[in-house]
Amino acid sequence: MSGKMPVEEQFEIMASVVIYTRQFCGYCTRAKKLLESKGVDFVEHDATYDPSLRQTMIEKSNGGRTFPQIFINDVPVGGCDDLHALDHAGKLDEMLAA
Repeated sequence: MSGKMPVEEQFEIMASVVIYTRQFCGYCTRAKKLLESKGVDFVEHDATYDPSLRQTMIEKSNGGRTFPQIFINDVPVGGCDDLHALDHAGKLDEMLAA
């Protein structure tokens, strides 16, 4: 038997995912639950009390001021609704496989 991994296992490496959140944010919780349900490791930045972190989020997201703001491989995806729309369209898994 060859030492190569089956094709389906070669794509299990997850993309880099970063999510900017704030406390008491239901949309933030929903977005994190979706990512967790897919087994995605992500970096969370809580910008509740950090204006400089919020400013970084706004700049990186091209003006996005609502929470959460989600980035996959440094590409702004948008917020919770955008993340769920990608999932329903069947595009999220493809973006997460990198």
